[in-house]
Amino acid sequence: MDLIPEPAPNVRQLLAFYLEAGVDCALTEGPVDRLTEPDTAAAPIAVRETAPPRPVREMPAAMPAVPRSEIAPEAAIALAREAARTAPTLEALRTLLESFEGCALRNTATRLVFADGNPQARIMFVGEAPGRDEDIEGLPFVGRSGKLLDRMIAAIGLDRSKAYIANVIPWRPPGNRTPTPQETQICLPFIQRQIELVNPDILVTLGNPSTQTLLSTRDGIMKTRGRWFDYDTGTRTIRAMATFHPAYLLRSPSYKRMSWQDLRTIAKALEQSGSPSS
Repeated sequence: MDLIPEPAPNVRQLLAFYLEAGVDCALTEGPVDRLTEPDTAAAPIAVRETAPPRPVREMPAAMPAVPRSEIAPEAAIALAREAARTAPTLEALRTLLESFEGCALRNTATRLVFADGNPQARIMFVGEAPGRDEDIEGLPFVGRSGKLLDRMIAAIGLDRSKAYIANVIPWRPPGNRTPTPQETQICLPFIQRQIELVNPDILVTLGNPSTQTLLSTRDGIMKTRGRWFDYDTGTRTIRAMATFHPAYLLRSPSYKRMSWQDLRTIAKALEQSGSPSS
């Protein structure tokens, strides 16, 4: 039986592959075919054969080093806890994050993605980490998943002026990779303090990573979604519910019905405790 080769991918499929792999910018205006470049290595080789050996050169002092965090993970976590605890306001917390050097993600991201929406809102949505669009604009949920989140909260009579939106990780991981457990633990005190300062009536965790991180559960999103949890800030217990991340719903639209059920439950809880627009 003859094997039929798979068809070559088209341009759209190649672009989708590159985006999924984290390639989101070009280094030159056009592609470079290295195989057609002239071979200029022959002449230098002949010179090296007759020339006396040269001493090995050191790297120039002006060569920029790859940025990295100089703080050990355990020390960075302790530093983050102490810094977050001392922030009296959201603005102070944002200022602390902008100068915090304990997380290496700060060095590779374009800008800090702190939050969006109304700090006095009664409902707060928390995702995992910013993506490319969020990294460019400095706001959470502004890409395709952000547009879907806007439609989701509009379906229960809310918009960004009546909700507060943030992420567990405030900097985009390179190539949209999954944050490491150490990166998550370093950033955790800041989002915990952010939730405490906003002090919403209802906390909504979007997706599995933010749910497991904030609600201290190892269950998957299929088991946790639609259930009420108690989120303890240390001074108050907030009702919390998990639902699907909008990015997941874009990949698996069949789960939108379940997400709609979760949102209706959330809207009912807001109505029972007061007007959702207050």
